[in-house]
Amino acid sequence: MDRSGKEALGAELKDKFLKAKVAIFADYKGLKASEADDFRKALRAQKTEVKVLKNNIGRLITKDGALGEDAKQIMDRMVGPTLVAFSYGDPAATAKVVSTFAKTYEALKIKDGLLDGKLLPSAQVIELGDLPSREVLLGKLLSVFNGPIAAFVRLLDAVEKKKGGGAESAPAAEGAQQ
Repeated sequence: MDRSGKEALGAELKDKFLKAKVAIFADYKGLKASEADDFRKALRAQKTEVKVLKNNIGRLITKDGALGEDAKQIMDRMVGPTLVAFSYGDPAATAKVVSTFAKTYEALKIKDGLLDGKLLPSAQVIELGDLPSREVLLGKLLSVFNGPIAAFVRLLDAVEKKKGGGAESAPAAEGAQQ
C-alpha cells in the first residue's frame, strides 16, 4: 500500500474512532474463519463494525493527538494482529458480545478499549460486558421511581379505610337506609 492509500485508510479509521461510542481492541490470532464470521455477525446486530487495524496506521492516526492521549497510549502498546470493534450503539451490549466470545473462544483476547475517548483496560471491558442491558437498567430505574409513589398510594388508601370508608361505603350506607 502506498503512502496516499495509508493516509486515506488512516483518515477513515480516525473518523470511525471519533464517531464510535466505544472501540474495543482484541487479538484474534488463532480464531477460525467461521468463528470470526460468527463474531462479526453478532457484533453487527449491536450496531458495531469490526476492522483489522494495522498497528503502524494506528500510530499514524494518533500522532497528532486529535484522538486523545489515551488513544495514543493504546496504539503505542499495540503489538501483533489487532481487531477493533467500533460500537455506534450501546457500549455495554458490544462489550457483552466481545467478552462472551472471548470466554467461549480462547483465541480471542481482549486488549483494551476506548470509551468516549478514555482508556478502558481489558478488565473493565469485561465488567462493562457483565452489566445488564440498557433496557433492564432502565426498568430497574423506573421501578425505583415507582416504589415511593406506590407506597404513597397505599398509605392514602389505608388512611381512607381507617377514616371509615370514602366512596366504597357510601352506596352501602344508602342501601341500608332504605
